[in-house]
Amino acid sequence: MQKGDQQGGGLVDSLKSNIVLYGALAANIGIAIAKFIAAAISGSSSMLTEGVHSLVDSGNQLLLLYGQHSAKKPPDRSHPFGYGRELYFWAFVVAILIFAVGAGVSILEGFMHIASPEPLRDPLINYVVLAVATILEGSSWTIAVREFNAKRGSTSWWQSIHHSKDPAAFIVLFEDSAALLGLGIAAIGVWASHYFSNPKIDGAASILIGIILAGVATLLAREAKGLLIGESADPELIERVRKAIDHQPRITAVNHVRTIHTAPDAVFVAISADFDDHLSMGEGETLIEEIEILLKREIPELTSIYIRPEKRECAGAWHQDAKANQ
Repeated sequence: MQKGDQQGGGLVDSLKSNIVLYGALAANIGIAIAKFIAAAISGSSSMLTEGVHSLVDSGNQLLLLYGQHSAKKPPDRSHPFGYGRELYFWAFVVAILIFAVGAGVSILEGFMHIASPEPLRDPLINYVVLAVATILEGSSWTIAVREFNAKRGSTSWWQSIHHSKDPAAFIVLFEDSAALLGLGIAAIGVWASHYFSNPKIDGAASILIGIILAGVATLLAREAKGLLIGESADPELIERVRKAIDHQPRITAVNHVRTIHTAPDAVFVAISADFDDHLSMGEGETLIEEIEILLKREIPELTSIYIRPEKRECAGAWHQDAKANQ
């Protein structure tokens, strides 16, 4: 006697991050063009690195927007739980791109500039571009922070990032934070190169920017990997499910509640519960339907529900066998 529920609802929460992605995309495209022009005029290694950084960020936002679009495709025979986790795949690709292209190119360019430094040129264009880029990146960062704070509530930043199921929100936040830090390093590198008449300092700044990008990419890859493999829902949601089942008078015990996110705002839940022994088959089926309706009404994130009647002692024995086989 088992019942499942078809996936319903949309990716409402993840769509809210579109404004963050579009804002970051618009800022990064303009910044990338300006940085490349400044690098060509001034010969600055750190400015060239910053241009690559902004170009990679622009591509990342396009990939995340594509991931959000693909995640909204309805379930089909090949993917009965939908395509929500495709967003997690593209988030992982973004982390790889930041590491391989952003960090790799930055570090390589830095070493090449140190090995063969270019003569110093007028840095004015660099300062102008860096100032404009800081304003644009700062605006994008402000939007990302505002949206992120609205979602995290009273939890700390790191806890919210670690428990977030919407990678678009924290990826843009990480990228913009790294971009602002990189702009500061590039400015210091350009100034120090001219002040000390040593163009190799500019190359060192490029390497430092690459190291920062590598660190950000590693953190993003770690978070995206967990989502891609499959993370459970927040403990608060699981406890709400357990309490809703516990309050049913004809349920004698809730053996376990297991969840997995199939999208940022879509959760699959598998429930094992001990039903009253006096229930008939028909009464049990009716009870399962009533529980499913109750759960969907109280917790809209539950897009797929699986309820299994199971004796408590049998569920306990299965749990012990599973732990022994780990």
